[in-house]
Amino acid sequence: KTEINPSKEQMTKINKTIGTCRYVYNFYIAHNKELYEKGEQFMSGKSFSVWLNNEYLPDHPDKLWIKEVSSKAVKKAIEGGSTAFTKFFHHQTGYPNFKRKDRSDVKMYFVRNNPKDCACERHRIHIPTLGWVKLKEKGYILTAKDGWVIKSGTVSRKAGRYYVSVVVEVPDAKLTKNRNNGGIGIDLGLKDFAIVSDGKTYKNINKSSKMKKIEKKLRREQRCLSRKYENLKKGESTQKNIQKQKLKVQKIHHRLDNVRTDYINKTIAKIVKTKPSYITIEDLNVSGMMKNRHLSKAVASQKFYEFRIKLKAKCDD
Repeated sequence: KTEINPSKEQMTKINKTIGTCRYVYNFYIAHNKELYEKGEQFMSGKSFSVWLNNEYLPDHPDKLWIKEVSSKAVKKAIEGGSTAFTKFFHHQTGYPNFKRKDRSDVKMYFVRNNPKDCACERHRIHIPTLGWVKLKEKGYILTAKDGWVIKSGTVSRKAGRYYVSVVVEVPDAKLTKNRNNGGIGIDLGLKDFAIVSDGKTYKNINKSSKMKKIEKKLRREQRCLSRKYENLKKGESTQKNIQKQKLKVQKIHHRLDNVRTDYINKTIAKIVKTKPSYITIEDLNVSGMMKNRHLSKAVASQKFYEFRIKLKAKCDD
């Protein structure tokens, strides 16, 4: 995943595709809800896609703008709704919720249809329906000369910035396992982020002065946003000013998330560089810890689950 620098025309296409995917996802959920209330049979994602293209859109010419974006992205949105219903039927999650415009993480999906699609160079990447898009981090995604082949990916938008995440097929590499070093154990906590059995301790970055300064700025901007909502009721503010302030709050949240993620990545890199034969971490009951209202905010900011997933992926490499 890396940040991109699209042109204004490309931004318009990305925003239009993301908005269409969000609409189709919500439409699929609302349509099944309507079928349930009528006592009719549930419609799967594949059946809904056929019904949408062959029956609904021809009878509703005002909705033909759905076909103006990539069909692969629309199908992926329907598949996401189908997956949400499957989890609901298996009692894994609650009933699927509608995706809101400002609070939902909807992405633009693309796939490699032919060899010319999804090409990547040092400073740019070719995305279907968008063309060549500039990369902000040059050389981060390896090119075809290095043996990497991009299979699919997504384009996302967060706090006014755009990112591309790609799935790549890498050439087979010979694994060299070092059995000379012993294993290590990692104890995760709130006072210190991680305590390793080899004697190293990684501090809790959320207690640093840098993070406290950013959080203080976030509280100020959130208070300002709250006042603008109150002034809107009195007629003293406008929706345009509220959107500007919401973007400021989103950028600070994004900044906090980036700092925490970067610290996790660096911590994992330092641990793996010691080349232990195995790594053992404790199995924390995070969901139970989140029920404690005095600790829930501190537990969420530590990102224990993200640390575990990335550590496992790094060790597999």
